[in-house]
Amino acid sequence: MRLRKDARAEKYLEEENKVIKNPQTIKGKWNIEFNNENEIFVEFGCGKGDFALEMVKAYPNINFIAIEKFETVLYKACKKANAENGIPQNLRFLNIDVESCIDIFGSHELSRIYLNFSDPWPKNKYAKRRLTYRKFLDKYKSILKPSGEIHFKTDNKQLFAFSIEEFSYSKWLIKNVSLDLHNSNFKNNIITEYERKFSELGYTINRLEAIPPSN
Repeated sequence: MRLRKDARAEKYLEEENKVIKNPQTIKGKWNIEFNNENEIFVEFGCGKGDFALEMVKAYPNINFIAIEKFETVLYKACKKANAENGIPQNLRFLNIDVESCIDIFGSHELSRIYLNFSDPWPKNKYAKRRLTYRKFLDKYKSILKPSGEIHFKTDNKQLFAFSIEEFSYSKWLIKNVSLDLHNSNFKNNIITEYERKFSELGYTINRLEAIPPSN
């Protein structure tokens, strides 16, 4: 289904100071933007913002950047955040494509990347667009700290299997793998809007964590 553009989105995002307009100018200086030395977590594809908002509440001592390429979706996320006593000081929003992440973040600047229910691009001819494809993993490696992690969740079994293969090919260390997250012993799981929807439909949730190779 084609996403219907909301005519209010552009003006709203332009006026919201927690939406960073020229993020490439902050590359390597995100701790200055947040005015602290706390760790920086990023979510690629934040959707309507449920996960980001719960993260900054649960972890007030981390800096969180929620990224969404669709303007109208980001607008909904910002509105939701503002409805809850304003956007928290440790949260920023970006309206960019993941492709440009190495133009936005400096070398080893991030501590964690979240990939929550990314588009599975089910046709094989579109495999290179999947956010766990090896070319994306190379980009993530360059912006993650050596001890950094990717936390990946999806309801799509084919995407999960593909992702494990790509992480393995690129020599990432995979840990804490779950094929049924909600019936596992994993604690403190923060549920996204898609996760809630798919779980209610009876889908199992797959999850893993990955650490970049050391060389």
